[in-house]
Amino acid sequence: MDRVSSFDEPLKKLLGGATAKVMAEHLDLHTVGDLLHHYPRRYEERGKLTALADLPLDEHVTVVAQVADARILMFNNGRGKRLEVTLTDGSGRLQLVFFGHGVHKPHKELLPGRQAMFAGKVSVFNRKMQLAHPTYQLLDASDADEATEAVDAFAGRLLPIYPACKQLDSWRIAKAVDAVLPSARDAVDPLPASLREGRGFTPLPEALLKVHRPQTKADIEDAKARLKWDEAFVLQVALARRRYADTQLPAAARRPVADGLLDAFDAKLPFTLTEGQEKVSKEIFDDLATEHPMHRLLQGEVGSGKTMVALRAMLAVVDAGGQAAMLAPTEVLAQQHHRSITEMMGELAEGGMLGGSDRGTKVVLLTGSMGTAARRQALLDLVTGEAGIVIGTHALIEDKVQFHDLGLVVVDEQHRFGVEQRDALRSKGKQPPHLLVMTATPIPRTVAMTVFGDLETSVLDQLPAGRSPIASHVVPAKDKPHFLARAWERVREEVENGHQAYVVCPRIGDDAEEEKKGKAKKKATEEDPEKRPPLAVLEIADELRKGALAGLSVEVLHGRMHPEEKDDVMRRFAAGDVDVLVATTVIEVGVNVPNATAMVIMDADRFGVSQLHQLRGRVGRGSAPGLCLLVSEAHEASPARARLSAVAATLDGFELSRIDLEQRREGDVLGQAQSGVRSSLRMLTVIDDEEVIAAAREEAVAIVAADPELEHLPELRTVLAALLDKDREEYLDKG
Repeated sequence: MDRVSSFDEPLKKLLGGATAKVMAEHLDLHTVGDLLHHYPRRYEERGKLTALADLPLDEHVTVVAQVADARILMFNNGRGKRLEVTLTDGSGRLQLVFFGHGVHKPHKELLPGRQAMFAGKVSVFNRKMQLAHPTYQLLDASDADEATEAVDAFAGRLLPIYPACKQLDSWRIAKAVDAVLPSARDAVDPLPASLREGRGFTPLPEALLKVHRPQTKADIEDAKARLKWDEAFVLQVALARRRYADTQLPAAARRPVADGLLDAFDAKLPFTLTEGQEKVSKEIFDDLATEHPMHRLLQGEVGSGKTMVALRAMLAVVDAGGQAAMLAPTEVLAQQHHRSITEMMGELAEGGMLGGSDRGTKVVLLTGSMGTAARRQALLDLVTGEAGIVIGTHALIEDKVQFHDLGLVVVDEQHRFGVEQRDALRSKGKQPPHLLVMTATPIPRTVAMTVFGDLETSVLDQLPAGRSPIASHVVPAKDKPHFLARAWERVREEVENGHQAYVVCPRIGDDAEEEKKGKAKKKATEEDPEKRPPLAVLEIADELRKGALAGLSVEVLHGRMHPEEKDDVMRRFAAGDVDVLVATTVIEVGVNVPNATAMVIMDADRFGVSQLHQLRGRVGRGSAPGLCLLVSEAHEASPARARLSAVAATLDGFELSRIDLEQRREGDVLGQAQSGVRSSLRMLTVIDDEEVIAAAREEAVAIVAADPELEHLPELRTVLAALLDKDREEYLDKG
């Protein structure tokens, strides 16, 4: 058997079909290598009992404890049976409960004085912590001598606790690891010997043995240091090769032209650019002037003027004879960008039209819902080169869309697009076009990539003159209902002062599918009020019209409305004819109504950190201060409330992205980032290990510069090939 194949061996060969099936379906573990890289989450010191006093609510836990008492209770007029077992470990007590047929075995085994390991999810019933139907493994032996031996063997070791699932407990995973552990000695070591020895790292087979079966705490630290470094280094080599390959690609240099479209546009601006906008524009223009494709992330605070910077880059490319495309995630946003860009450009956006400037160009919109005639004209303008700038949605990606000479692709809100979609647009250039990705809140994968240095990054961190501060507050609707009443009063006050407001809900509320879900949830809601469906636009709008906001003009906006209807509502809201817009997250990015000063986000705990930050950025866009109220029924001590408090406490997108990243991990830096596939980073955390990443990057850059194809490092090439299967390599390519 060769050295790689033992790691590629399917688990079902070694563990049996049933266990392998659960591992594949619930833990995404398929091969021996997958299981060997499924590291323990933490380690119990055997013999030392877990403190029952500080068990986390709603989490899967493993505890080692002693049975204090056990009793059978009858209910439902004697037809039902419940076994209640009380555990103790000296620090606290915990109740176990078993029902129905599940009572018999534990009733015989869990006798007072017995010690066992229990696994389950911690819940609260009658104000007491409990585990319902936990799985358990008895730890004491029946014979006194055997018991002493068992305890001695037990007390002398560190017990690995693995990330587990309901169908497979940590100790069953530990048994499976025992079965595959001999294969660890076949591990292919990706680190060049000089690097490994120079940094004093444990060899990889030894690190795998130490992480799974440590004898001491020093073993664990040793193994972690080595395995973290491997993850950072292999990834850095992949990214360094990616960057190296990018520098080898040809691209047309797009240099700004004196007295062209850009100069004419700058001359008519009614304000001066901020220092930040000037600096970032220079970085972008320098990139556009090179003969390999720009690959830049523009990280700008909500409202920092990213669109202005992107528009100036697009105008420079048009001056240089190319075309620019801006990809927006929604029709509402594409229309809004088109409207604001044509307004900013004035007659410069009417090239070749009556009254247009002779230095101008055509700015066209392309969305899926356009009429046939308008669409045909837009496609013609693109293929002939008549239109220098196109703004559109996914419709830009379709095969029919051809460009005369695509020079720049601007992607707004990168995390709303799949990599494949961005790539399809980039492939429409004669040569690879330059790429500018914009985001107001770096989502975890973007932050990860930024820390890993795959994109050149520009940051806009000052707000243009005239922007106002936004005050944010959490409204605890359940604990303090009068706070919610006051929130609606504040909306009314804003409207009376001549301003407008948004109300955002997580759901639309008119769907048959939703109704079906609603019925299923109604039953759950009666049993547990916290499981109610998210609040819906149509219901809340109706309640507000009849109640708290009666007499005001309240309209709705959501993704299932007809595009013309959506556009009409947005136009009337922008014109000030609508007081309050009740909407889903279709308003999340780019919608610009300077007169809207207040936003109420219902069920705010159901949104992610970056989404809340984006939504909040829709207010405070004019001279009046903005107000954002985060309404939630989440319990004061819950992680959801902590997240909302963090959002309320800072307007700094970078700070919020760190909070988001700490909570959600990085996504898969090399894989389908937003689809929940488990991360290829199992040991490394981007936030805590920046120093490891920086050091690994230096080593990787030096190695790739000396040997781009890794011809002299076959082991590293093998490991890269296993990590970067075809799909992932393409994914990284397109990133």
